[in-house]
This record gives sequence, structure tokens and C-alpha cells, in this order.
Amino acid sequence: MAAFTDIARSRNILLTTFTKDGRPKPTIIWAAPDRDRLLVITEADSWKVKRIRNNPHVTVAASDRRGRPKGPPVDATATILDPAETAQVYAAVARQYGPLGALFQFFSKLRGGMRRNVGIALVPTDRPAGTNY
Repeated sequence: MAAFTDIARSRNILLTTFTKDGRPKPTIIWAAPDRDRLLVITEADSWKVKRIRNNPHVTVAASDRRGRPKGPPVDATATILDPAETAQVYAAVARQYGPLGALFQFFSKLRGGMRRNVGIALVPTDRPAGTNY
């Protein structure tokens, strides 16, 4: 899927999760490509994780650092990864963002990131954009 591949190359990605009543909740994230998916690290008790637990359908789009989309969104399915995979996600993000990613990883781990954070895998779906189910 070419559009998802283009998004994976973006420095900033707009991840949109959906509330129980279908309202979109966009968030700017860093993500690292890993084969046919994107890996994201976030706090385990964040609202985006809670929304993903209720509805794994998300959209992703390339964005600028302020969260303004640079292209159309692509539908994806979000999967919350096992805590044993958190270190792998940290390493992927650090590789993707170079020295800034390594610095993020260092300070996040100092703040208890390995215990408090969880990895999320994003995989493109064939669902039409804008379908919130």
C-alpha cells in the first residue's frame, strides 16, 4: 500500500483514534517503520490507548510538527503490543529519529518508561477512509 509507505517515511504522523460515539481524536506521534507496520510508543494509561482498546480502527496521515496533515489519511488497525515488546519499540523509534530519538528514549526510560509505556503496532486496512467502525 503506497500511501501507508509514504506516511511511514514522515517525521511526524497524525494518529486519529475514535471515541465510543465515533468522534475523532487526532494526536501527533512519532512512529518507526517495522516491515509492513508502524511502531509507536506511548503511556499505557493514555487516552489513545483506552480508545484503541475500545475500537482498534484508527487513521494515520503524514503531518507537520504542529499536526497539520500533509496528505490524506489511511485507515489502519492498532494493536497494543505485549509489554515484552516495549524495548523493541523503543529501539525502533530511536533508530528512526537518530540522536533526537536516542535522547527521547534515554529520558523516557529515566522516567520509568519501560514500566509505564506500551508499544502500539499500526497496520493498514482496506477500510474506506472516514468509516469509524
